Amino acid sequence: MKNRNFFQSFIYATKGICAVIKSERNFRFDLVMTIAVIICSLIFPLLKWERCVVYALCALCLFAECTNSAIEALVDLASPDFHPLAGKAKDIAAGAALICAVFSAIIGLYIFVPYGMALISGGKL
Repeated sequence: MKNRNFFQSFIYATKGICAVIKSERNFRFDLVMTIAVIICSLIFPLLKWERCVVYALCALCLFAECTNSAIEALVDLASPDFHPLAGKAKDIAAGAALICAVFSAIIGLYIFVPYGMALISGGKL
């Protein structure tokens, strides 16, 4: 019985991922950027710690977008009519996702730019 519940949880999680992909433009953008970052991480000879940081930041951004979407859905369910606190909760959740995206981009540039500059200048990667 426990294994059945364990595998059922993967089915529910997959449904959730499919739902956020279908309904959330920002998640789709983050997913495309994650794929691009993974491709770049395979092209450039990143150090192991750099690769770990880049992948962790990608996961963090996707997690933040999923969490933001879940909070927005719950707020819409609990408060179908406009309420200032509902708007505040949604804005804060969106802000959290934005913070993740901005700092991930800054750190990603810090890691990738030197490799790109070396490639452009014809230097050794």
